[in-house]
Amino acid sequence: MLQKNSDIMKSSQNRAIITVVGTDQVGIIARVSMALSNQNVNILDISQTILQDFFTMIMIVDLENAKISLQELQVILKENGEAIGVQINAQHEDIFKFMHRI
Repeated sequence: MLQKNSDIMKSSQNRAIITVVGTDQVGIIARVSMALSNQNVNILDISQTILQDFFTMIMIVDLENAKISLQELQVILKENGEAIGVQINAQHEDIFKFMHRI
């Protein structure tokens, strides 16, 4: 079944890309997931890997039912990252796509 153009646009308008990078340790995924859950942000997709001692993760999240704005979420994630010694960034999906196009 094909999605309508309005459905595709709607999903893109309400999604963000979250990246997490830092030294591996217990609880990174739990901390980020809890911060998102507390703001009613749904995780749509997640990929994580450990390269030697370095933890890397990328998430696609749905902001449609979020309790806060993307800008407020960015602050919360940055503070959570600083508390555990990792860097967490969140960008609107459209900005992420624009920055990473060829």
